Amino acid sequence: MGAIIVIATSAGGLDPLVRIVTALPPTCRASLFIVQHVGANQSILPDILVRRTSLPAAFARHSEMIQRGRIYIEPLDCHMRLCPGWISLDKGIKVNFTRPAADLLFIPAAEVYGERVVGIVLSGSNNDGAEGIRAITVRGGLGLVQDPSEAEFPEMPLAALRLDHPEPPLTAARLAERVIAHCASND
Repeated sequence: MGAIIVIATSAGGLDPLVRIVTALPPTCRASLFIVQHVGANQSILPDILVRRTSLPAAFARHSEMIQRGRIYIEPLDCHMRLCPGWISLDKGIKVNFTRPAADLLFIPAAEVYGERVVGIVLSGSNNDGAEGIRAITVRGGLGLVQDPSEAEFPEMPLAALRLDHPEPPLTAARLAERVIAHCASND
């Protein structure tokens, strides 16, 4: 299995997310997992991504086997956790005032896949993803954060940077470049 990329996005994070995902080449062998805070609103993210990338994108399903070169989006009102080779979904309690929660995706991903994980925290208005980024970097993975000065809502990137972050924050364009380079070196 190649790189595991986990991305957290909330308010103001759709544009940087789309920039990162659409920059990936059709030959990308990474598995991408996206947490998007949309509240009680139905997400149309799979439709948006399918129109803009050649990689297949869909809501994750419970017990689904992880495939390379595919984008998995956390379904509405479910937490998504990565297990060895498969996805677990549940409706557990809210974490960081949200369900889905990025930390509940990031931390198990780090525990199971270690240094193969790339975690990205984009624009958002809470601290979700900060603990997860720390878990990723502690286990040798790559933790990336959108530059707070570029983020429409800088609270999530700032929380990740405050908690424990060895990498400098990057613009959406630079995040895309880092992800592409990382994927190329881990295929």
